Amino acid sequence: MNGLLLLIPIALALGLGGLAAFLWALRSGQFDDLDGAAGRILFDEPAAPTSPPSSPVAQRPRRSP
Repeated sequence: MNGLLLLIPIALALGLGGLAAFLWALRSGQFDDLDGAAGRILFDEPAAPTSPPSSPVAQRPRRSP
């Protein structure tokens, strides 16, 4: 019987803590875009534009005919 007097308040405190964490996550926008992350992993991001690599052949001066 004495165990119940200890376990019931602990269970209630954990339940209220979980409810508070859920409400915080809900208000901070954690559940706004559920499908976005799932879709983002399927598609590659476009590569950043880079300049073409310079080769030693392209840097030599050309001879005039």
